[in-house]
Amino acid sequence: MRRRKISNAIIVINAGSSSIKFSLFADETRHLELFLKGQIEGLHTDNAHFIARHPAGDVVGEQRWTGAEAGAFDHDAATRFLMGFIDTHLEGHKVEAVGHRIVHGGGDFTAPAALNAAVLDRLATLVPLAPLHQRHNLAPARSILASTPGLFQVGCFDTAFHATQPPLAQAFALPAEITDRGVRRYGFHGLSYEYIASQLGELGLDGAKVIVAHLGNGASLCAMDGGRSVASTMGFTAVEGLPMGTRCGTLDPGVLLYLMDEMHMGPRDLEKLLYQRSGLLGVSGLSSDMRTLEMSAEPRAKLAVDLFTYRIGREIGSLAAALGGLDALVFTAGIGEHSAGVRAAVCQHAAWLGVTLDAEANARPQVGTPQAGTTRISAPGSRVAAWIVPTDEEQMIARHTRRLLTDGTP
Repeated sequence: MRRRKISNAIIVINAGSSSIKFSLFADETRHLELFLKGQIEGLHTDNAHFIARHPAGDVVGEQRWTGAEAGAFDHDAATRFLMGFIDTHLEGHKVEAVGHRIVHGGGDFTAPAALNAAVLDRLATLVPLAPLHQRHNLAPARSILASTPGLFQVGCFDTAFHATQPPLAQAFALPAEITDRGVRRYGFHGLSYEYIASQLGELGLDGAKVIVAHLGNGASLCAMDGGRSVASTMGFTAVEGLPMGTRCGTLDPGVLLYLMDEMHMGPRDLEKLLYQRSGLLGVSGLSSDMRTLEMSAEPRAKLAVDLFTYRIGREIGSLAAALGGLDALVFTAGIGEHSAGVRAAVCQHAAWLGVTLDAEANARPQVGTPQAGTTRISAPGSRVAAWIVPTDEEQMIARHTRRLLTDGTP
């Protein structure tokens, strides 16, 4: 367990609808070193659970709340608890800033931004664009602003990395009065893609045409040219594109009209269907967890996995067309890093583009094992390289926070 004294520390907070994850980074002279991370899960339920660990995995704090006490544990209470816990586990460090993952930056926030009351109010106007995420992302920042107004806070946006996409890639074929209200393609998972882009040079892919597959409970693809986003599968919301754990992905809008007319579904019914009852869970009727589906002998579990990889293959073709070619395919996030079967199927779908898989290299990082690190999984001589590159959104947020803290520029 590390006990070195370092003067500065940065907290990274990632708040969801029922959880808050945090990471604590020591701000070394030349790099950011993770030395504590954890989460509170089960907010607004009758069973909330907190756990914190050192990077090696040893538990340094754990607590449970049940019944009415847990039900009253909202984002504000959870944030205050986390900040208090961190304050007693700083090991001589001093917190100088907090960085927050915020899903939507809209058209105005295309780079990380310092957060104050006015900025938080502007970001709150974007709640209709990300109704399941935005208000929860903002809640810890508001809590810290109220309790510790002098603490520097930074918002890092999942949409910002995609601001480099050309206007045509962002446009829907809708009337101008709708487009002018901000209805366009934004793209998401940007912090993950930005981290992967920062690693491409080490793989000899500077200036390359690359498709990155961020495959987890939320899943998307991003086409990068020279490390810049050119196109992505997610658009106006984080439900478009690939099938996901519980999200349906791209759907003919006529299906929604049918459901409204014939099944009498209202807006909230549709929202629950699209975000919580579809995807891998909906198709399989079994689970949203790829590990469970891959181990199952149920035909619908196989169908869910096959549909997932088929749709990835189709979208890779679309993004390769947007790039005008393809030099490399990169897998990241939980499924992308750990499912050899999914990677093999996707590479098979992309064989026509020049991807030749090295089956032995692909099999080494087995499903369910700890992160295996960056691995080339394409065969020697493959015209298109294929890689596994672990992502680190928290590291990316910490970098942005330190940069704004030190020089005030994104």
